[in-house]
Amino acid sequence: MTTEFRSLYDVCSIAKIEHGDNGDNVDIVYLDFAKAFDKVPHQRLISELEAHGIKGKVLQWIIRWLKDRRQRVCLHGDYSGWQIVWNGVPQGSVLGPVLFLIFINDLDCGIISSILKSADDTKLISTANNQEDSEVLQEDLYTLSN
Repeated sequence: MTTEFRSLYDVCSIAKIEHGDNGDNVDIVYLDFAKAFDKVPHQRLISELEAHGIKGKVLQWIIRWLKDRRQRVCLHGDYSGWQIVWNGVPQGSVLGPVLFLIFINDLDCGIISSILKSADDTKLISTANNQEDSEVLQEDLYTLSN
């Protein structure tokens, strides 16, 4: 099964389970947070890790893994100077997406719609039978954007 099909299957399954198979209309909003992995502030991530009970040697290992990261840009063979990276979790690693999911774990606080989180892709699922349902979904989108 391809990833896209599997994701759609999961979303439809959740919509059916949580909103029933009684003929209700269902809205599904796909969100892709632009450069989400790059925007995670290290200090806030560390606070989130501590709030989830991660401490001691594991927390210190993660802090050392994030600390003193540097990057530079190469354009047409010319390199910029090295810059300290204060935000972001490394992509292409196993730990990066896990840290990102911990960071967004409380994303659904205050959300009425069903939510499906998967790394930087998030889906909101909501019944859409009337104006009130549409307003609930809109309010959830507003809450997520702030």
